[in-house]
Amino acid sequence: MDKLKSLIEVKKLIALMFSLVFCFLAITGKVTAEQFITVHTVVIAFYFSQSSIRQAVSESKITENK
Repeated sequence: MDKLKSLIEVKKLIALMFSLVFCFLAITGKVTAEQFITVHTVVIAFYFSQSSIRQAVSESKITENK
């Protein structure tokens, strides 16, 4: 159940939808490859940096409680 909840997080859904829309726009030629790479890199970097920060905070709380 926890795995399902983590898959349905709003930030993950937004990042996934944003990626899919930009993939579609790139395939149909509405945005250039350079624009696609720039936007996609920013979204993915933001998403993974937030995940890394959250995990680091969680781990530090666990070590403090020991």
